[in-house]
Amino acid sequence: MSSHAVIRDDDYVIDQNWAGYTTDEHAVWDFLYRRQRDILADRADEALLAGHEALNLNRGGIPDFRVINAELKARTGFEVVAVPGLVPDEVFFTHLAKRRFPAGQFIRGRRQLDYLQEPDIFHDVFGHVPLLTNPMFADYLEAYGKGGLRAMQFGKLKNLAALYWYTVEFGLIETPKGLRIYGAGISSSKDESIFALDDPSPNRLRFNLARVMRTEYRIDDHQQTYFVIRSYKDLIHATVDQDFAPLYMRLADGVTYKPDTILPSDDVITQGTQAYALAKIAGTPG
Repeated sequence: MSSHAVIRDDDYVIDQNWAGYTTDEHAVWDFLYRRQRDILADRADEALLAGHEALNLNRGGIPDFRVINAELKARTGFEVVAVPGLVPDEVFFTHLAKRRFPAGQFIRGRRQLDYLQEPDIFHDVFGHVPLLTNPMFADYLEAYGKGGLRAMQFGKLKNLAALYWYTVEFGLIETPKGLRIYGAGISSSKDESIFALDDPSPNRLRFNLARVMRTEYRIDDHQQTYFVIRSYKDLIHATVDQDFAPLYMRLADGVTYKPDTILPSDDVITQGTQAYALAKIAGTPG
């Protein structure tokens, strides 16, 4: 798909140009949707699966933002806006703070079905948007946007990026049926959807705000650590209900923990085999 839409200077929003998608691009969406729904059937959190159904993302082809926004706005006041790609931090935070989720307009090609470095419309809409039908998660994302604008004043964007990464992108949630996926980086990826729950190598640790915000993350491979929340209500309590200013003062030395680190203070749900082997060799705790 090619787009000649004019970018608005203030917010980078463009027209989705839904009529411009090709038959093959619609077919790519349909293939990815069916494949991921099959994988996620017993791996994703029920709120995520319910969001897929509520927005009817399987109506055939790439979703039209004008159509899904009607349902989304009625539920939580959020809407999806098309952007040409990654946008500046301030623009991204402002969109979230105003209950707008910026989504990529393009879709990956058939040679990139399993991995794409830049987020496309499948990652953004299939992965992120369904949970925006959940009022608590919608509140969390709005608060994250407002918090991002504040973090820029404190010079703590790297810490706040880690929070986004380990929750919105790669978060796991504890349910009566066991650990389930809610992060979009997992749910939109065939391999990571399986790896995050089934592979013995990553650590799975109980979510702790300060711990998460001091942890580095991987952008070039599967995660070495996943953080697990008990519920979206608990996530709200741990983040939205807190004053981040004192926390930022304690985080003066920035991001300090490697992605595979296990601390003596960590509440370990699953200790990864790789981290365990390295710890034994080094003779360190964990």
